[in-house]
Amino acid sequence: MLDDRKLDVLKAIVTDYVSSQEPVGSRALVERHALNVSPATVRNDMAALEDEGYITQPHTSAGRIPTDKGYRLFVDRLATVKPLSPAEKRAIHTFMHGALDVDDVVTRTVRLLAQITHQVAIVQYPVSVTAILRHVELVSLTSHRVLLVMITSNGRVEQRVVELAEHQEADLAALRATINQAVVGVAPAVAVERLGALLPEFSVQNRVQASPVISAMLELLAADPSHRVVVGGVPNLTRFSDQFETTVKPVLEALEEQVVLLHLLGEATRGSQGDVTVRIGRENSYERLRSTSVVASSYGTTDDAWATLGIVGPTRMDYPSTMAAVRAVARYVGRFLHEG
Repeated sequence: MLDDRKLDVLKAIVTDYVSSQEPVGSRALVERHALNVSPATVRNDMAALEDEGYITQPHTSAGRIPTDKGYRLFVDRLATVKPLSPAEKRAIHTFMHGALDVDDVVTRTVRLLAQITHQVAIVQYPVSVTAILRHVELVSLTSHRVLLVMITSNGRVEQRVVELAEHQEADLAALRATINQAVVGVAPAVAVERLGALLPEFSVQNRVQASPVISAMLELLAADPSHRVVVGGVPNLTRFSDQFETTVKPVLEALEEQVVLLHLLGEATRGSQGDVTVRIGRENSYERLRSTSVVASSYGTTDDAWATLGIVGPTRMDYPSTMAAVRAVARYVGRFLHEG
């Protein structure tokens, strides 16, 4: 265990290195921070921190920089995640205000997170375990084509163009009414069961119209949007290209793989109970991302966990500010979806 003074020295090294991007020396620490000790004492403390693996010297005669272990201790010893300022909270509200549906919410959230953290933002599509089908609409486009629209209680809107045999508006109205009667007010899983049993109830003549519509609905319901991840702010990585062990290319490749990102968010938030979690460097299970840190949080409500969101960036990041931003956005978006 490190004593309080060494912890203060480590905190000062992390803070200065994140700010300056340069290795930190003992004299600079004494000048910039109220450590109330001599440079010689700070040098001794830095030597002890280096022996314990919390900091390292990248070059001879250079100052020190934090290691993954040092960042981990720094994050673990944050007493609390600092709250956002009123101006920052207003900015989040303004940015998210007026979102129309889930797609719009996710798009805005990705842009917002990337903008305020200057990192790569990752947002998993939200899926409510208590969502129900609210309405099914059929809109005639041509005499042989209709637009199928499905709306759920959590704001999810799915659309698909369906090819039909020649039809009249009265045919669509009857089909629309039958389908809505069967599925409105039930969960998607129940809707799938009901739709599977619905087709035989139509007459042979009407079945020609109903079959392609029901098939399209089943395909839409089977597509789990929680397996979709949206990424934003990838150009931000170029600002930190010198911070990666080799090149930024492996990180960029990993960010293109949806499965990797889903597992990454899942690992980062496992057991977090809605709080912000941080995976630093080699704590990440994916080798290509071991020069990065992941700050993530789940968003939603205690009764209806929606999904996860977070950021990926170099290990040299402003952890207090990034954690505050991720937590604030997660809470706001969760509340927005719940109330919407």
